[in-house]
Amino acid sequence: MDTFKREVLAQRVRQVKPSGIRKFFDIINTMPEVISLGVGEPDFVTPEHISQAGIHSIELGHTHYTSNYGILELREEIAAMLKRRYGLTYDPRTEALVTVGVSEGVDLAMRTIIDPGDEVISLDPGYVAYEADIIFAGGVPVPVPTYAKYDFGVRADEIAAAITPRTKMILIGNPNNPTGAVVPKAELEGIAQLAREHDLIVAIDEVYGRLVYDTEHVSIAAMPGMRERTILLDGFSKAYAMTGWRVGYVATPAHILEAMLKVHQYTIMCAGTSAQEAALEALRHGEGDVRMMHAAYAQRRRLFVDGLNRIGLPTCEPRGAFYTFPCISSTGMSDEEFSEKLLFEESVAVIPGSSFGNAGKGYVRCAYCTSEDRLEEALVRMERFLKNHGCV
Repeated sequence: MDTFKREVLAQRVRQVKPSGIRKFFDIINTMPEVISLGVGEPDFVTPEHISQAGIHSIELGHTHYTSNYGILELREEIAAMLKRRYGLTYDPRTEALVTVGVSEGVDLAMRTIIDPGDEVISLDPGYVAYEADIIFAGGVPVPVPTYAKYDFGVRADEIAAAITPRTKMILIGNPNNPTGAVVPKAELEGIAQLAREHDLIVAIDEVYGRLVYDTEHVSIAAMPGMRERTILLDGFSKAYAMTGWRVGYVATPAHILEAMLKVHQYTIMCAGTSAQEAALEALRHGEGDVRMMHAAYAQRRRLFVDGLNRIGLPTCEPRGAFYTFPCISSTGMSDEEFSEKLLFEESVAVIPGSSFGNAGKGYVRCAYCTSEDRLEEALVRMERFLKNHGCV
């Protein structure tokens, strides 16, 4: 068999590590009795009326391409929703783009804005795809650590310290995956001030924006002078339990969106038609579903956070999303070792915090988007695990 005399794979691809989450997913799939706290998706099925809208779309023969921008009626509903929620005005014809999940939106933002060598500031720990997307675009990730003593909330002065002449963008997930942290309004205002002072773009991933507890979600795009320099990314996966439908959207000024559309149309063409029509139904008639699921997550959050603290795994109060990020350093194990042993000894799956960045070492991510009885059983198994290892 012939072999290549030079490296075949692109350096950018070789630079990116495989997802630490996928490793555990692959193992979990071979263990049917596992209680999985690793999968970041709702255990709710998509509400029936939303699914029926997608099915009806197919039955009507709506099986062709849509506009590259996406179905206009969906973009109009997105613009109307952003107006209601934040007072933001976007032209649905030129300033809204339907994407294949928020993941595509993040990738588009990087490939549209970032030139080789540009620096992108992002939070550590943060969603695993952010660093990879920056690298794939030729950019340089600049992680800014967040800390448990501040409930993993980012502080504007730490972002300021990371800005250099090569900084072009600040990328933030708010609320944060994996910590559940929400950026305090005062810090968000400070970040907005930095963006204006240093002429930076802000890409804000708000896919968990409907899953915020004890406070109102604030979008940086609605702050003075920020609409024109913000790429707002959101979608339907989390709030509407539509992960498998793969529908997200971008809202941003027309000159940026037109450039993003160029990348989108050559790589994706358009999001799935039936999925877009399901998303349209979600926006028009899904508010009650969002509120029901939000209430369930809030109850699970209280149960699980209190339980983790009780069994000896100190946990900050997550203000959004559906994740806890307990500290496991008292066990004497690394987060990788803890996660593997817990999985094989007690059939409970969590994700090592280091999968989300260096600042995640010594922590694990637990998703509480599963039923209360399974969360209670997970706590029983985790406490037994800690006792078996002499940790309590």
